[in-house]
Amino acid sequence: MNSESTATEPDSSRLAPHRDLPEFYESRAQRPEFVMRLFDETARYYDRISGVLSFGSCKVYRKMALRRAGLAPGMRLLDVATGTGLAAAAALQLGLKPAEIVGLDPSIGMLLENQKLRPVGLVQARGETLPFADETFDFISMGYALRHVEDLGMLFREFRRVLKPGGRVLVMEITRPESKLGFAIAGLYLGKILPALTRLFTRNKDAAHLMKFYWATIAECVPPASILAALENSGLKNANRYKMGGMLSDYSAEKLN
Repeated sequence: MNSESTATEPDSSRLAPHRDLPEFYESRAQRPEFVMRLFDETARYYDRISGVLSFGSCKVYRKMALRRAGLAPGMRLLDVATGTGLAAAAALQLGLKPAEIVGLDPSIGMLLENQKLRPVGLVQARGETLPFADETFDFISMGYALRHVEDLGMLFREFRRVLKPGGRVLVMEITRPESKLGFAIAGLYLGKILPALTRLFTRNKDAAHLMKFYWATIAECVPPASILAALENSGLKNANRYKMGGMLSDYSAEKLN
């Protein structure tokens, strides 16, 4: 494990996290609806899928990452793309009170599953258009959903807007392996074996389709340097990448003023 400092790249008016994927949706305009439907239909299976994907380490890892990034009791946390609330659960374990946590997600299916599990505030919205006043939160987390947004620049500018001065951002993400061998192994497991296993234990074709889409977005995701540059170009500072193993990346940054 190691740490990697920020790199700069030219700013652009729109930075999608990956190319369009016509094998899943016909046009860019259809992408948001496709993604939302996919998560709505698979929400009840998501925690089991996440456990299989991470070999059971997902809950522990989220807690470690949040602690490492500086989340502490008394902070007001916004968990963007909260899903079923795995990061919110980790924050509660770190001592935050339910009233200090707000989970946000565009998928009503995910929010309904989340609501069954823990008493935190939940809002249906997208990260690129946050329905909160300026300087509302001390900490923003986002777990393994960066690949599903429309525009990284818009997302990170919204993060900066709703953060208080001194506030921090943590984005946990799965990164495409750098080596050809690592990429081939990951593609076999995430792109072939895991979708088959998911279909077997859920008996749901949408859940298997989600896993295929999950791997496609990992394989096509923009490189870490582009994510770090987008954080810095949004006005956030001290962007950094912490690597764990060959595929896990934690991106962090802060709002200085």
